[in-house]
Amino acid sequence: MRVLVTGASGPIGAALLPSLRAKGMEVVRTSRHAAAPIASERVIQWDPAQPIAPEAVSGMDAVVHLAGESIVGRWNPAKKKAIHDSRVGGMSNLVMALAGAAAKPRVLICASAIGYYGDRDDEIMRETNPPGTGFLPEVCVDYEVAASVAATAGIRTVMLRIGIVLSPTGGALGKMLLPFKLGLGGRLGSGKQWMSWVDVEDLVGAMHHAMATESLAGPVNGVAPNPVTNTEFTRTLAGVLHRPAIFPVPAFGARLLMGEMAEALLLASQRVIPDKLTASGYKFRFPELRGSLERLLKA
Repeated sequence: MRVLVTGASGPIGAALLPSLRAKGMEVVRTSRHAAAPIASERVIQWDPAQPIAPEAVSGMDAVVHLAGESIVGRWNPAKKKAIHDSRVGGMSNLVMALAGAAAKPRVLICASAIGYYGDRDDEIMRETNPPGTGFLPEVCVDYEVAASVAATAGIRTVMLRIGIVLSPTGGALGKMLLPFKLGLGGRLGSGKQWMSWVDVEDLVGAMHHAMATESLAGPVNGVAPNPVTNTEFTRTLAGVLHRPAIFPVPAFGARLLMGEMAEALLLASQRVIPDKLTASGYKFRFPELRGSLERLLKA
């Protein structure tokens, strides 16, 4: 099986690629710059802001699209444009090539986000819920509309709405660790906002499951089945690290430091359930937060 992976240098790609190789799959990566292949693997030079030739992506069995501008950082107009354009433009450029390829892939798996739902308080979000309002929901809606062109072209398309990914190689958890290790961690704002997280091993497992499960298509929530409040997340992380968590960050402080991003990523409440994954038979390795953190932090 030949699998094309874009955005392979991030924490998700770093976990996905070894798992593909371990299963004997042929990996093809994209890179913005000329890059040497790993173990004779093919590398396609591609800037997602630019079109890609259909012949370059022809003959793939599956495509996993992870590329996109990081949403972390102060959201000034230039940053927001980069976030939107890299995701929606990159998705459109890739899908147009796949749709025009002589040998189309059987499946496209692309990285949407639970940002689709916006701030929804205690309401449980399933794949059937409508989008929220604001910048991130708008980006996610545009991204998924762009991805749907692949489905129209006859390619089974899975839009993974990914939650907070817990990974040992960076991401959200990496940014939290230092203050918590120093005993300076604490809840954000009220701490009542829901956090929908997923262990990176389960996210990779969900991608393998999506490749193999012909009935799985459309939006799929890529989160663990047990979301937690920010207060519970904080207490669990501090407990696993054997540190106190007594230094809360008030909401106004988060807004002052990080602006609109804080409101959308840190203070918004998203209680998301992976209905389609569980209904299609995926078994989570780490359904509970403590087990995931203990593995990741080797407590």
